[in-house]
Amino acid sequence: MASFSKHFSKSPVLLAVIHVDNEEQASENVDIAFNQGADGVFLINHSMSAGSLRDIYCKIRSARADEWIGLNFLGAPRVRLFNGLVPGDASGVWTDNAGYGEAQDPLFVTKSLHEIRQNSKHAMKCLYFGGVSFKHQHDTDNIESACKAASSCVPYVDVITTSGTKTGEPPSVEKIIAMRQAIGKHPLAIASGMTPENVHPFLPHVDAFLVATGISKSFTELDPERVRAMAKIVHGT
Repeated sequence: MASFSKHFSKSPVLLAVIHVDNEEQASENVDIAFNQGADGVFLINHSMSAGSLRDIYCKIRSARADEWIGLNFLGAPRVRLFNGLVPGDASGVWTDNAGYGEAQDPLFVTKSLHEIRQNSKHAMKCLYFGGVSFKHQHDTDNIESACKAASSCVPYVDVITTSGTKTGEPPSVEKIIAMRQAIGKHPLAIASGMTPENVHPFLPHVDAFLVATGISKSFTELDPERVRAMAKIVHGT
């Protein structure tokens, strides 16, 4: 397991999510994110293959060797995340679904991914954000089920990562408070619906905010002013 505190000296943190369209666009938005106070970025593919995203990441990494840069490979088999797809210098990896509840044994897939990860030295250092009670999953709006899933996944997921019921919709504050109580001090992240206008009630309970829409002016372009505003609120400055 990777340690959140070894990756980040304090929490909460802002991780800007960049929907990658091409290398130039991705690089420009990475610059905006870091220049305006984000603690890190996640690069995510929508219109390209996992391999193309990996190539773009490697070029950006060569220019920003010391920055926190994570990856979310949409559509790629989860088994590949810890079995050769994620570059060795990636700071983190995020999957929308950590696998809880997909088999007769609810933890079977989650444990299987963990076992694969244990066979890779880098994968154990890379901070793993695993989706639990995430959008489009059966328990997204069921607080009791969300808490059970979250507490069950703690031994296998570095950062329990949850969301509202759909893209751009925040979870309820009640859900986040309950999940925090269920997992104790284990890192917790929100990956939908956060904006500078609505983030305040979540700040005491969350370690990382993964934000795209709330700090963007279009699907592929971050808004510098909103990134800066969000960073200041998250950091309490």
